[in-house]
Amino acid sequence: MNEHTIKTMVRHNRNNHNIGLYSVCSANEIVLHASIKHAKKHTYPLIIESTANQVNQFGGYTGIKPHEFYIQVHDIASKEGLAKENIILGGDHLGPLLWQNENEESAMLKAVDMVKAYTLAGYTKIHLDTSMKLNDDAPGPLNVRICAKRGALLAKAVFETYDNMPKQGIRPVLVIGSEVPIPGGSQEQDKSIYPTKANDFLRQVEVFKHEFENAGLDFNDVAAFVVQPGVEFGDDFVFLYDKEKAKDLSQALNKVDNIVFEGHSTDYQNPENLLHMIRDGVAILKVGPALTFVLREALFLLEAVEEIIVAPDSRSNLKKTILKEMDSSKKYWEKYYSGTTEEIEYKKFYSYSDRLRYYLPEKNVNDAIQRLLGNIPEVPQALLSQYFPLQYRRFLQGTLKNDPLSIIHDRIGDLLDGYASACGYM
Repeated sequence: MNEHTIKTMVRHNRNNHNIGLYSVCSANEIVLHASIKHAKKHTYPLIIESTANQVNQFGGYTGIKPHEFYIQVHDIASKEGLAKENIILGGDHLGPLLWQNENEESAMLKAVDMVKAYTLAGYTKIHLDTSMKLNDDAPGPLNVRICAKRGALLAKAVFETYDNMPKQGIRPVLVIGSEVPIPGGSQEQDKSIYPTKANDFLRQVEVFKHEFENAGLDFNDVAAFVVQPGVEFGDDFVFLYDKEKAKDLSQALNKVDNIVFEGHSTDYQNPENLLHMIRDGVAILKVGPALTFVLREALFLLEAVEEIIVAPDSRSNLKKTILKEMDSSKKYWEKYYSGTTEEIEYKKFYSYSDRLRYYLPEKNVNDAIQRLLGNIPEVPQALLSQYFPLQYRRFLQGTLKNDPLSIIHDRIGDLLDGYASACGYM
């Protein structure tokens, strides 16, 4: 059977070739189209991941189950002309994340069912996250041995499911680790962060390897280890990668065979930092909120165009619609944002955490987006220059159309340029 693309990348990265892969962590259809279009244009393999809270056996907040997301992604890839073999589907934070208030037995049963559903659906990059405490865990920090035992239980479920599938595709690879950043960005107000200590990383690898082998698993199925390389973001701050601070951690990778680091929360890093991360062994770069942040920017700019060329009674009122939805249901943003009333109102639209993304699938918001796009068949050239100067330049060069979706996809593509370039594909 052919070697998994991620395994090939790991081998080359560890042999001092400055290549990597980046992963799009988003279920937003516009983002998926833009990302797949970018991968098609520049001919590289693309990882697309759904997170446990987005997509699971119960539907997640998107209402989509793993096999349905698989179909959705491959349908978009087919429309955009990206070959099936260039799509790698991944499951992010698969584990008892959603059932932390339950005892271990019930939480882990549901987590096992989830990883089985992902495996059966054809996902081949499985991030097992057992870093969170459960209801009946002892007080204090969660012991890495418990994390590893739970990780081994989930890994066993993955490969038993795979081995019993009547039609097997490529063998899945695993991403593990017990120092895992919070999905969607930090909620901490203490604005300091440090890379994982080298000895802690080596200890975690040792413990996970021991527990995997005790469970009869092949540790060679592990392709990457999640660490904290010193990057993070919150609602109003970004920690940029510092290669000097991460030097000890990077060097520790030389003591471990056949794996690389996976970096979460790499959103909002500049292209130079992304390249340094790849060179330091952080060879899988995850990006999610930054993509919908750029999407939101583009939509708001298009609404500014709409206000100039469309009569008031025909406008989409997108911002007002989003704000109404966010105020009627606060569960996705309230605990993330603090400050004065004015500061919170600002963060609803402009926070780096981009909690706004959870409201884009809501029917009223989606209807407003579709109305906005329908109201502007083409962006007038002068307004394209005013609000989208990079896209205006490409329009004049004849490489870009001036319809709203083409403009949005291209603007998202500008962000993806940094990731693809760092990974060695541009």
